[in-house]
Amino acid sequence: MKLKRLLAVAVIGSLALGTVAACGGSKLDEKTKKDKAASGAYTIVKDPKFPAGSTMDKIHKAKHIKIGVKFDQPGIGYKNPTSGKVEGYDIEIGKMIAGQLGLDYNDNKQVEFVETVSKNRETFLENGTVDLVIASYSITDERKQLVGFAGPYYETGQDMLIRKADKDKIKTPDDLAGKKVCSVTGSTPLANIEKNYPKAKPVALAQYSDCVTQLQNSTVDVLTTDGAILLGYAAQDPDHLMVVGKPFSTEKYGIGMNKDRTDLRKWIDDRLDASFSDGSWKKAYDLTLGKSGSEAPNPPTLDRY
Repeated sequence: MKLKRLLAVAVIGSLALGTVAACGGSKLDEKTKKDKAASGAYTIVKDPKFPAGSTMDKIHKAKHIKIGVKFDQPGIGYKNPTSGKVEGYDIEIGKMIAGQLGLDYNDNKQVEFVETVSKNRETFLENGTVDLVIASYSITDERKQLVGFAGPYYETGQDMLIRKADKDKIKTPDDLAGKKVCSVTGSTPLANIEKNYPKAKPVALAQYSDCVTQLQNSTVDVLTTDGAILLGYAAQDPDHLMVVGKPFSTEKYGIGMNKDRTDLRKWIDDRLDASFSDGSWKKAYDLTLGKSGSEAPNPPTLDRY
């Protein structure tokens, strides 16, 4: 009897320990899951090694970076009025880079997204208002005289957004004669219209969202900029707005920085190159522009100048 009792106690004890272990394992697994979820979509390098005194070393040690982004471009850079958070493809690229600098992009004190409109991008970089600009920022030879560019990380083309009611009147850029064509001050699409379509009536406004409002109320006839941006606006008002024609330019989105920070430019180029291979670049696309149903394109070729 004593032996049976001892065996019974042992079995019960084993079951109890097994239950505790199982519960402990469950809690550990749950914590692991939460930790992984909190870390976000991209790797946050815990202890990156940078050359002493380099731009990357200074940013990492400061535990803070300011990234200039757009707030009015759905799918690219957009401040959600409901959540108050910025979201979009450019934001994801910024998070990916910040993580490689050893910064927690979930912490607003470490990674600060600053609204940057087209006309102040160069100024913000030159005077140090931001460290990087990731704001549908097309790489051009003229801009390279003022700032440095890593990338491109995305290629698109200039397109046209119109009212659906005008789809029989405006189909290609050749139909822009006499039409009020809106884009933002300091943008390459606006410069393209002014240079190559002189019969159009260009209208320069501060933000693309202003152009959308004027398009909706028939103050202007066309909004022109990069196709990726226009698709986002069309998706917000599909009953009244549409993108027409084919892209009539090539725009290469780059990551802007102060021209003197050549070490940072080359380092970011290396990070982008790695992201093309490890899947994180595609992940950024799938989380944002990919939600429109479009597949991620092939990665662009880096300029590396």
